[in-house]
Amino acid sequence: MLENLFRKKSITKILEDAEKGYGDHDSALSKTLGVRDLTAFGIAAIIGAGIFSTIGKASADGGPAVIFLFIFTAIACSFAAFAYAEFASMVPVSGSAYTYSYVAFGELVAWIIGWSLIMEYAVGNITVAISWSDYFTGLLSSIHIPALGINGINLPDWMTMDYLTAYNGHQHAEALVNAGKNYANLDEAIRISNNAWITAPKIGNFHIVADLPALGIITLITWLVYRGMKESKNASNAMVIVKLVVILLVLSVGVFYIDTKNWHPFAPNGVSGIMKGVSAVFFAYIGFDAISTTAEECKNPQRDLPRGMMWAIIICTILYVAIALVLTGMVRYDHLAVGDPLSFVFDQVNLKMMSGIIAVSAVFAMASVLLVFQMGQPRIWMSMSRDGLLPKKFSKIHPVYKTPSFATIVVGFVVAVPSLFMNLTIVTDLCSIGTLFAFVLVCAGVLVLQNKPNIQRKFKIPYANSKYIIPVVFAGMIIAGFTTYKVETTEFLTNKAKVQEPISFITLLDKNELDNVQDQIKQEQNKPELIARNIDAEAYLNGLTPEQYQSFVEKSKVSADKKFESGWSLFKHKIPMWIFFILCVMITYYCITKNLSLIPVLGLLSCLYMMCELGISNWIGFGIWLVIGLVVYFMYGYHHSKLNPKNNLA
Repeated sequence: MLENLFRKKSITKILEDAEKGYGDHDSALSKTLGVRDLTAFGIAAIIGAGIFSTIGKASADGGPAVIFLFIFTAIACSFAAFAYAEFASMVPVSGSAYTYSYVAFGELVAWIIGWSLIMEYAVGNITVAISWSDYFTGLLSSIHIPALGINGINLPDWMTMDYLTAYNGHQHAEALVNAGKNYANLDEAIRISNNAWITAPKIGNFHIVADLPALGIITLITWLVYRGMKESKNASNAMVIVKLVVILLVLSVGVFYIDTKNWHPFAPNGVSGIMKGVSAVFFAYIGFDAISTTAEECKNPQRDLPRGMMWAIIICTILYVAIALVLTGMVRYDHLAVGDPLSFVFDQVNLKMMSGIIAVSAVFAMASVLLVFQMGQPRIWMSMSRDGLLPKKFSKIHPVYKTPSFATIVVGFVVAVPSLFMNLTIVTDLCSIGTLFAFVLVCAGVLVLQNKPNIQRKFKIPYANSKYIIPVVFAGMIIAGFTTYKVETTEFLTNKAKVQEPISFITLLDKNELDNVQDQIKQEQNKPELIARNIDAEAYLNGLTPEQYQSFVEKSKVSADKKFESGWSLFKHKIPMWIFFILCVMITYYCITKNLSLIPVLGLLSCLYMMCELGISNWIGFGIWLVIGLVVYFMYGYHHSKLNPKNNLA
């Protein structure tokens, strides 16, 4: 039983099956892609929501120094890309990390990685579809044609967001209004969410809130991907040209509005502020691995896939760093926490035409990301189906369009339906953790196969012995932790209680506790004549310095569990980092004893670190998804696998 769980596919057998067309000579995928097309697909996937949306929040957290986060993330992705490239040169077939893991670790790990890739691509497209919907509805509202009497096309709020966002927005709005805030002074996102909940049509007590534009774009992209690789390639190339032209326009115009005073301080919130945006920034890069799913449609995959991946990462990193410097130079960093930062900065310098151009291009940019992701996922399902782990229907190739037709349609439903209802923050983090897990296993797979004889490679990662570098780096990190960062390290190890954020503190209070807090504010303001309902408690607390806020909370007549996060509720968030430290010790040991190759080890460690920055809730969500996957595997995949001796197909 245990041996069967880790049965491996041989590279020779994989290449033989690919050569034979998997028993279906008349329905092979068409080979149309070269280096330029692969690079374009990479740029199409990488430059999307990241540069048009999440870069704003990351810049607000990290300041101009956010460029180091982009560089760090790019380097981590480059390490992983080297590993992908070596595998692609060994196993030039569709399947990406799933197929690579089947070769290196065996069937169970391959299933787990395939299942996580299903989540990566599906959840990633849900995320981008939601962001696309936000930009599209914003673009519609900005249309002004006086001759036709059109002064903005405004869709109802309940038609442009998910149920959970609307519900949470309503709950937050009610809590903040009870705490003294006026509806007109609510954060715009909370105000719109609250309005969506209040104005939504109802069936009984159920509010009908759904993101219909997201459904529309997924339907259109699925149709395009279904029609064929040539059509997808042409559409992707066209959208990439539009994106690059607009980004170069932004840089060439924006550079004249840079005020270097805005770059001081360069790292206002230190390393923690820079790393706070790791999920958003990493999400901007994950698309490059989708290139590897198109291996069977490449003219020369062993040569072109590595080049396409690396060119895409290099070009996109240069553009991200340049855009971040321009944004933080044009407008002070703490004003950039907006959903459309590129449009916002040009509004601030009264260049309304540029804002319009950017809004239009963002719609194309995000559509191209959807295209690449929606193209990648059916090919993962197709590969799993060929191996018997999913029903045979998923590997059916359309006789005319030469695409995995049934899988493409199912993927369309899998992405379209949740995009109506799911929350953007949740799906972004889930997508990132699934992708990082795939990167970790691909890097580990290269290490497992590094000394295997008789494996043909047309690309091999340059070798450097990690035992001379990794132990020194690990020891240096420990020394720095107990010297330069002694306070932070001590608080981490002792699980020191942490004060709640102002908005969390306020929304946790019951009515009596809220009255006590507002009375305390009146006394501190020395204005006892104020009545409680006129005090905006959340705004007052946000205006205090960290030291003043800590002192206020400590003195407030509120139960301790609402003042501070402590004990298990605090420790559970540190579990991923403890896992990282333990794995670092294990990896360092193997570096010393097994002479592991440096670049895959660096990829493994950097991706593990970014996984640990995503928080325990994302690990729990990812764990639940993997448990569901294991149930599916043991109920279907294990018994139907072509490597199962009972099927006589090995």
